[in-house]
Parts: sequence; C-alpha cells; structure tokens
Amino acid sequence: MVEKIEKSEEEWKQILSRDEFLVLRKKGTEPAFTGKYYDLKEKGTYLCAACGQELFSSEDKYDSGTGWPSFTKPISEDRVIRKVDNSYFMQRTEVLCSRCGSHLGHVFDDGPKPTGERFCMNSISLDFKKEE
Repeated sequence: MVEKIEKSEEEWKQILSRDEFLVLRKKGTEPAFTGKYYDLKEKGTYLCAACGQELFSSEDKYDSGTGWPSFTKPISEDRVIRKVDNSYFMQRTEVLCSRCGSHLGHVFDDGPKPTGERFCMNSISLDFKKEE
C-alpha cells in the first residue's frame, strides 16, 4: 500500500516551480523534444518530481520517437493511477502518481511487446536517480 501525500494547491505552488505546477497539478503538457529526459540513456530510476516516489526504471524506457520519455511499464502498478481523460475532444488514459496525485502523462496501447503499452511521461513530472 502506497502512503498518500496530501497538500493544498497553495502548498504545491510553494514547493514546485511555475512550470512544474502547470504540468503536475494543472495537467499541462511540455512541448515534445524539449524535456530533459526524453533522450536520456543512463541507467537508473525515474521518480515523481512532486513527491519522490519511484515510478519507472530505465530498464523499461525506450525511444518511442514521440519526444517524451516513454516506458513499457511502471516499476509496480500500485505506483500509478490510470484515469479516463476526455479532454481535447478525445479519450485517453491519464497517468497520475499514486502517492501525491500529480499528473505524469498518458498511457497508450501502441507500445512494444511484451506489454503493448507506451507510458508517455512529461520530463518535468519526473526526477532521475542515477544507478550507482
């Protein structure tokens, strides 16, 4: 069971940068090919930028060609929440951090085997812990 972190929007504004707040708390999207992690090849673990929960392993990262960091799966399903997103006149599946509820990105069903899923995340929603 993941321990929840709850903060008011004002508390998040104090903790996060303006751009982080817009993506993590207001469900924004950074422009493709601009994030610091879309092309990162180092080994390590990707964490939620808001609360530090471990979310994705570099072992599951791949180049989707979309300009955002993409993963075949989270470290564990209990680290993320999948939520139907009907914004922008389409239906997608939003991915949220299960610990703090921050917006990370979306998951699509056009990924590689074995999962067939593409977890398309915003770099600004992530921190990276390099493998020692």
